Amino acid sequence: MERENRGTVKAALNLIKQKLSWKTVTVAAMVAAVIIFALIWEAVGSGRSNRAGSDENEFAVRSEIQRELDDLDWVQQELLTINEFSRPGDLLEEINGIVIHYIGNPGTTALQNVNYFENLSFTEERYASSNFIVDLDGQILQCVPVDEVAYASNARNYDTLSIELCHPDETGKFTEETYAAAVRLTAWLCVRLGLTPDDLIRHYDITGKLCPLYFVENEDAWEEFKEDVNQACRNPVG
Repeated sequence: MERENRGTVKAALNLIKQKLSWKTVTVAAMVAAVIIFALIWEAVGSGRSNRAGSDENEFAVRSEIQRELDDLDWVQQELLTINEFSRPGDLLEEINGIVIHYIGNPGTTALQNVNYFENLSFTEERYASSNFIVDLDGQILQCVPVDEVAYASNARNYDTLSIELCHPDETGKFTEETYAAAVRLTAWLCVRLGLTPDDLIRHYDITGKLCPLYFVENEDAWEEFKEDVNQACRNPVG
């Protein structure tokens, strides 16, 4: 009888130890899970903080670039009023490239096209605008700030700037003045934004639209434009 009691007690003690062991493992696992969760949360929070800081820096850089543009005597400010159809006032998410366009309306001036974009707020016929327009005589007008979205480049509206070039006839070939001013402006923006000629895009490259027509039908002219921008980047003019 005494031996049986000892066996029962021993079995009970083993069961208690087993339960305590599982309980200890369970508690340890829970503690480990809490620690891991805390570490992950801290990492996520740090990432968000770094991203927010990075975004703030990018916005600050663009704002500074816009202030520089305001002071340039070779860029004329003709900013559109904020409206749904040509200047929504949305901030660019980032700037990964510069898209080159042609107006597509031969013989029209930069100011005429600015007025057209402005009137879209009344006509509401379409969504369209550009950050810059280069005139037939080389004058550069800015319509939308460099930290805001312009409606010019379809799926790339939110990560690129846009430059529209005026042209005298249906061929889409630019005057020497327009071409030279486009090279100067594009190079200036590339230097300020940390971009290279490899970041230059034709509207055609995004949608397949024949824009800018002359640079689509004449690949050599497009490559020459990029090389001219590259040379201008090495010798930037303020």
